[in-house]
Amino acid sequence: MKTFLSILRGINVSGQKKIQMMDLKILYEELNFEKIMTYIQSGNVIFKNDNAKGLSKQIELKIYEKYNFKVPVIIRTSEEMQNIIKENPFLDNKDLDPNKLYFVFLEEKPGQANIDKLLKNSDGDDKFYISGKEIYLYCADGYGKTMLTNNYFENKLGVTATTRNWKTTKELAAIMFSY
Repeated sequence: MKTFLSILRGINVSGQKKIQMMDLKILYEELNFEKIMTYIQSGNVIFKNDNAKGLSKQIELKIYEKYNFKVPVIIRTSEEMQNIIKENPFLDNKDLDPNKLYFVFLEEKPGQANIDKLLKNSDGDDKFYISGKEIYLYCADGYGKTMLTNNYFENKLGVTATTRNWKTTKELAAIMFSY
């Protein structure tokens, strides 16, 4: 069985799209996933399954059936998470505060034309680097003050995105590696 991480976008934010983690775990059990573990209240679920095909759509549909709202779900494997951590281009710069590092997880790899347009408009103290289905993000004044939000990247790249901080991403990868 393979280990997967599902990253739900936009649940339990400002009282919107509320899902208790215990209820989410039950929902995953109903999908016949195994060894299900949630991590913090923002919709990170680690689980095991034999088949990778269509996981995000299965979860999205089950959430919609139960809660009557849509929640985008992004899936990563244990191997992908290990590579995401290892390939972070900002880790080489010892002057950067790791508490200001973030990962933007994209549903799919964006088109090159959209990437090129985005890169032309990048400027300021906040920095980002796009690699495949991830954006490595450094927010000089913190994520709460950046314009480089999920909505910004979704609008510019035309793909669904959700963001997690360095500490959470590193912990999720460590948990998955030990699973």
